[in-house]
Amino acid sequence: MTAQSQKYDTIVVGLGAMGSAALYHLASRGVKVLGIDRFAPPHIHGSTHGRTRIIREAYYEHPCYVPIVQRAYELWAALEREAGEQLFVQTGGLMIGPPDGLLFGGALRSAKEHGLAHTILDPAALHARYPGFRVPEGSLALLEPRAGLLFPEKCVEAHLALAQRAGATVRTGVTVTGWDADEGVHVSTDAGDFRANTLILAAGPWLPALIPELGIPLEIERQLFHWFEPSSHPEWYDAAHSPISLVEYADDRYFATFPNVGHGVKAGIHHEGAVIDIDAARQPATAAEGAAMLALLARYLPQAAGRILDRATCVYTNTPDHDFLLDAHPAHANVIIASPCSGHGFKFSSAIGEILADRVTRGETSFDLAPFALSRLVARG
Repeated sequence: MTAQSQKYDTIVVGLGAMGSAALYHLASRGVKVLGIDRFAPPHIHGSTHGRTRIIREAYYEHPCYVPIVQRAYELWAALEREAGEQLFVQTGGLMIGPPDGLLFGGALRSAKEHGLAHTILDPAALHARYPGFRVPEGSLALLEPRAGLLFPEKCVEAHLALAQRAGATVRTGVTVTGWDADEGVHVSTDAGDFRANTLILAAGPWLPALIPELGIPLEIERQLFHWFEPSSHPEWYDAAHSPISLVEYADDRYFATFPNVGHGVKAGIHHEGAVIDIDAARQPATAAEGAAMLALLARYLPQAAGRILDRATCVYTNTPDHDFLLDAHPAHANVIIASPCSGHGFKFSSAIGEILADRVTRGETSFDLAPFALSRLVARG
């Protein structure tokens, strides 16, 4: 059968976090589904790499995210069982900042609104519990017990492998050059044309080129992470003894830390990166960036701030309000645009994959997706 004659129920464009999960959930329901990616996921060109990602429940961004991440926890556990591989490590999580800051205040709001287990720690109590942390007087930390780490490459690999086991077709190294949805869906690629009834566009930083007619103001932002060797007391910073943390180190400015799971203590500033062209050469980490991250880490996790072991760049695909985008194309109800996540989406991807499968197979989902509607962005654009 030639590519031109192949017909599917659904085509998923982009097989990173969201696309691989959607492919898995669709295939598991018996949907004849094709997944297409210009690279071979998991890869280093987009947003789904870097060895670890944070999952947290007391969501400072908005309480509306909490029910989705709670479902994501359930689905990550189910995926672990089916894949027979560890994908998650529970470490607990600290949200550290001024009591009236967006991070601490937002996390506390979500914890209270959803009845989440949490503990409030002042600087002395935080240091007594986690001696590797030191925070300024006047700060508070919200400790949530369920937070931890996901292994993104392994998660994507598991979703793709199990999707194919359930009957999904995967085409990698294939670039989508266009699509239309006048009669069903027709997707053009450099490897031929494919047809389907429905289309999911989950292409992350390559999404703007696939929907230029909508004029959505998405920005591709370069992000940088470093891994550090602790200068002393390495046991303070391993995953058995140290939580993940988010720190509001200045007004509405944040960085994240990840305990050592074999590669060093990971740290990176959340946002503040340069806006880039995804198809242009990405600037590697500079010595000045390493020194700045080291100095920031030394303020809060002083013994973690040893020599740099490794560094890596990735990208965020940002909406103007940094909330997700999960909605149908306004002119084509059978085309779903899936989740430019603004740098905080990986943890949700197991649940978003299920949500996308629900939209395709049932036409609805039990979650409130109104905060992620396309109309808010088109109006701004």
